[in-house]
Amino acid sequence: MTRSLPAWSELDDRAVAYARALAMDAVQKVGNGHPGTAMSLAPVAYSLFQRHLVHDPSDPQWLGRDRFILSCGHSSMTLYTQLFFSGYGVELSDLQEFRTWGALTPGHPEYGHTAGVETTTGPLGAGVANAVGMAMAARYEKGLLDPDAALGQSIFDHRIWVICSDGDLQEGVSAEASSLAGTQQLGLLNMIYDDNRISIEGDTHAAFTEDVSGRYRAYGWEVLEVSTLPDGNVDRANLEKAIIQANSQMLKPTLIRLKTVIAWPAPTAKGTSKSHGSALGEKEIAETKKVLGLNPEEHFAMPEEVLQHVRQVKVRGAAGRVQWNESFAQWERTNPDRAQLLARLRDRSLPQGWQESIPEFPAGKDVSTRKASGDVIMKISEILPEFWGGSADLAESNNTTIEGGGSFLPASSEMVNANPYGRIVHFGIREHAMGSILNGITLHGLTRTFAGTFLVFSDYMRPSARLASLMKLGVTFVWSHDSIGLGEDGPTHQPVEHIAALRAIPGLAVIRPADANEVAIAWREILLRDLPSAILLSRQNLPVFDRTIASSAEGVAKGAYILKEASSKPSAILIATGSEVSLAMSAQEILEAEGVPTRVVSAPCLEWFAEQSPDYRETVIPASVPTRVSIEAGIAMGWRDLVGDKGSSISIEHFGASASASVLFKEFGFTAQAIVSEVKRLLS
Repeated sequence: MTRSLPAWSELDDRAVAYARALAMDAVQKVGNGHPGTAMSLAPVAYSLFQRHLVHDPSDPQWLGRDRFILSCGHSSMTLYTQLFFSGYGVELSDLQEFRTWGALTPGHPEYGHTAGVETTTGPLGAGVANAVGMAMAARYEKGLLDPDAALGQSIFDHRIWVICSDGDLQEGVSAEASSLAGTQQLGLLNMIYDDNRISIEGDTHAAFTEDVSGRYRAYGWEVLEVSTLPDGNVDRANLEKAIIQANSQMLKPTLIRLKTVIAWPAPTAKGTSKSHGSALGEKEIAETKKVLGLNPEEHFAMPEEVLQHVRQVKVRGAAGRVQWNESFAQWERTNPDRAQLLARLRDRSLPQGWQESIPEFPAGKDVSTRKASGDVIMKISEILPEFWGGSADLAESNNTTIEGGGSFLPASSEMVNANPYGRIVHFGIREHAMGSILNGITLHGLTRTFAGTFLVFSDYMRPSARLASLMKLGVTFVWSHDSIGLGEDGPTHQPVEHIAALRAIPGLAVIRPADANEVAIAWREILLRDLPSAILLSRQNLPVFDRTIASSAEGVAKGAYILKEASSKPSAILIATGSEVSLAMSAQEILEAEGVPTRVVSAPCLEWFAEQSPDYRETVIPASVPTRVSIEAGIAMGWRDLVGDKGSSISIEHFGASASASVLFKEFGFTAQAIVSEVKRLLS
């Protein structure tokens, strides 16, 4: 979309001055926050939102918009002021309520809370990785909708803009993601690096002296450098030249390294670490307003003529939207099938009859749940073109490959099966970035994605899983090799505390299926719920239960269900997950033969079980049966609520060892006989 830039006017200068003042006033009023960066970045964000960003404030979800991410989320006033200026629904009163209960302007931007916020930022570096995911999603979605259009010529092509800080680029997640972005040649990704050389502890050179420009050039990015003016202000003219140049780049991502002076033009606070995270004080604010040519006695001032001027971006946005809509209508007429697909993707609905693709697995053959998951992924991919993903260099171990899907790589890649619209993402050994990229892909809005590694390495992904849960994103984490059952690799690779730790994340469904058919139903529910999910899978083969004897795997949808009922009113209940369910079934046989009626409950997802009615939960685990034993090859934390004060847990409260799975299970007490002995102990 071509658009001409209006000349920079005296009203633009005044708007930037008032933006700086609003940052100072908002932080001063609440008594805490980060004014300095918002002050120095005011002309940068203003240039983007008023002059370069393709957006329509009347529709924050417009499909044709550019995306903007403030990765340095602590400088949230940078974004809130521009949302106020642009007319996204943030008003002056909202800025006055900055960082207070219920405000549209919380301390850090929160996705789903404030219109115009594309992702939750605050944990530094995450926004950079989210942006990489958005850029990847944009390319994949173009492949679904408009694959034959030349690069940059599709109505679905748009820019991903990021403002980041020194702190963002010190975090490892941004390095991982930026490296991958270079490999992927994400030419529609532009990032402005606010190089102010100040963090909370002072001069960043105490810890950060690398050649950032050289690093990003080595990643395969184009790097443009913009220095400050002699007085320390942002060199707006050269910044805009760099923005225009970045917008013309199609073959590689662009980093604009922008030198700034934090808190400019505050007389004594500029360039200081104090201005990073503290209110400037009434005296300093008054003196700064004088420098800006503003009335020092006014607070939260916004002259009507300035507000009318900045709100003209709504008119320009609407005009651009009309132009885009005309092109979109032509595309719909030319591509009726793809238009129908797009309508479904925008609704995040699933095609009619899609559940028929979910396979059933016959009893009689042992199958690892990772293998079953791989089979289900293949079946789902045949009917859902929006379904794509990969792993952190472990596709064959995680079974996360869509066979024949092509490798998601730029057309110029030398790799075999490279396809710019491929369905297999090679994340490399970058677990943290992989998680944040999944979040970015999902935030972009149209596709469904997954990625895998070993469960023990979920430690590297926990920040991303937490943010996915905070934002309620339909991301699926596939974590295989889920216990000491992986065997010989030893304790460094054997998760012990991980299942409990993941269950502690609010809103994350942690699913540990017991057999292949539980895997199939779990995947079905993951897609239906479209919420943050983690599916934990075994390395070792597990028996596929005979469902003519055991209950239907449909019970997975309720989180826990009676897999095998006792011969009469139960005296004991065995509650197990994953590979330990088959041990519970074996223990039940022994107990029943010895005259102890025993119920086996498979509990693949405690979060889904907690959602069920009290009546249902009581039918599965009745209070009248106090003898309950949980069996899970991890720490017992979290099981007390289900087993009660008179129950117990067979667990592992220490790290594992290097040996075969069968030896480890025996040595650490995960045997049918050990379960039987524990039940008898409780009954006695």
